[in-house]
Amino acid sequence: MKIIRAEKMGFCFGVKKAVEACYRIAEKKSKNKYILGMVVHNKDVVDEMKRIGFVIIEEEEILNGKDPLVKGDTIIIRAHGTTAEITNILKQKQIEIIDATCIFVDKIKEILIERESLGDEIIFIGDKEHPEVKGIVSFGKKINIFKNLNELKEKPLNSSKKYSVLTQTTLNKEKFMDIKEYLQKHYSNAKIFDRICGATSERQEATRKLSRVCDIVIVIGDLKSSNSKKLLEVALTENPNSYLVQNDIELDLSIFSESMKIGITAGASTPEDIIKKIENKIRGNFNVEY
Repeated sequence: MKIIRAEKMGFCFGVKKAVEACYRIAEKKSKNKYILGMVVHNKDVVDEMKRIGFVIIEEEEILNGKDPLVKGDTIIIRAHGTTAEITNILKQKQIEIIDATCIFVDKIKEILIERESLGDEIIFIGDKEHPEVKGIVSFGKKINIFKNLNELKEKPLNSSKKYSVLTQTTLNKEKFMDIKEYLQKHYSNAKIFDRICGATSERQEATRKLSRVCDIVIVIGDLKSSNSKKLLEVALTENPNSYLVQNDIELDLSIFSESMKIGITAGASTPEDIIKKIENKIRGNFNVEY
């Protein structure tokens, strides 16, 4: 048996920044320490943050005035960012706000605000239920959100309007290229911004290459993680024997055999220790080459 890692995998810059911010704040003697939602989309990371003293609060608590925040507290805004309304409420409280929003998310938000100020109507491609998307579009006035190319095709654009097209940072790069090709062919009045996270693109391409040379592919990531699910999607296009696993406890060893080449990749929110635990579980049950 052989284990092959993807060339690019695991923590991206934005996730690393957010997690490091948590460890840094955990050492300070502030009154109470909070994180707005999941600091990154990985349950094991969130459990670790709770272990070192953080309390997780949800946006609904803040919106409904039921949050526990008081003067002197510290709150970390997750890597996915938050909405304009939540941002305004937090700024009115006498608390320390640590904004760990990913720079790619912030950049898309800036473009949205700028292009609307120039009179463009915004088309946004992404999952409208994802916290990143909810946060970004909340800074606009009228945003048209489409999940994919098929949804976009169902609503013809007005040729007399100017459009700016933005996307979720973790959108599948191939799907983005299909959308771009369609818009360039049919709508010259749509300005397309490619702001898909560089780390996302690198991990998707590395996963694609890995999936072609392995018998089975294990994508390690939280089941709620958008980028991890998209890595699985990419892997499945090349290799039907691809699986998404959250941690070593969920790994089913019965899917392996001694002669396999096992590909390992991991979402941008997956820490190295979880990857190693999965590899060690395989090595502890099979004869793996070094």
